[in-house]
Amino acid sequence: MDKELEKLAPSKRSAAKTIFAAFNILKESGGQLPGKQVFEKIRNSIQFTDWEKEVYEKTGYVRWESILSFYTIDCIKAGFLRKNKGIWYLTEEGEKAISLGPVKLLETAGDLYRNWAVDNNVNKIKKSKTEIEELEENKPQTQKANLDYLMELALSGIKDFIRTKNPYEFQDMVAALLRAMNYHTPFISPKGKDGGLDIIAYNDPLGATSPRLKVQVKHRPDSSIPVDDIRSLTGLLNKDGDIGLFVTSGTFTSEAERSARESHRHIKLLDIDNFISLWQQFYSKLTDEDKNMLPLHSIYFLGSNE
Repeated sequence: MDKELEKLAPSKRSAAKTIFAAFNILKESGGQLPGKQVFEKIRNSIQFTDWEKEVYEKTGYVRWESILSFYTIDCIKAGFLRKNKGIWYLTEEGEKAISLGPVKLLETAGDLYRNWAVDNNVNKIKKSKTEIEELEENKPQTQKANLDYLMELALSGIKDFIRTKNPYEFQDMVAALLRAMNYHTPFISPKGKDGGLDIIAYNDPLGATSPRLKVQVKHRPDSSIPVDDIRSLTGLLNKDGDIGLFVTSGTFTSEAERSARESHRHIKLLDIDNFISLWQQFYSKLTDEDKNMLPLHSIYFLGSNE
């Protein structure tokens, strides 16, 4: 073990090695990865002590996972890390911080967080240097870390559920979402038909008013939609008032996103994160039958002022 790590208290030692591992994992993955996968990769790459693998009674989580979640808040406030909709993003500053090594990286993140707290008049309690008491002392940060972790687990569970659907079931979910958004869906592509449009949606039952949505749906949870697919949809927008909507259970390549932005036609892209966000937003407007395609349950937790 690194001599500098050996000098740290167990909680800080665990934080330093897991944060450092997370940063390297994100760098090797192109700078971003779902939080669940970051935890999985760390779990498979680091040999943890029995103490780290215990369930910490204060949070109900595995101790090293709770510690990692807690210290990612420091990294976020330091500008090293971003989290959005369950995805972790390593910033340019974070990638540079890898060169500091595990211990110095953790210390630097903590110092920058304290500076941020002072600048923003946040009453941040100084962390203990002896044991995992910081999780007990600093309730706001612990609370924020736990909420982030729970949201990542929830989002991961929703994505896993969508992954189990077949392409036509996902297509039906997209149509259900459009209906909840007050669109009419007179055409949904039947099974067996390949290519062309998957859904046509109107503002009114007759399609007499703009916009008229022409929708392509791809159920590809493990891949990114290439630019050629976006260009194909663009070629189908041949009337004034036509808007192209491309929905995927995966993501889009950067070239596909740029093509949509620069298109002479109005093209809207919905990746899996945006689809889930809209499903949550319009869930109350879905029929009971449509809700059953992706049933959700709301739970409210005490939030954080940070």
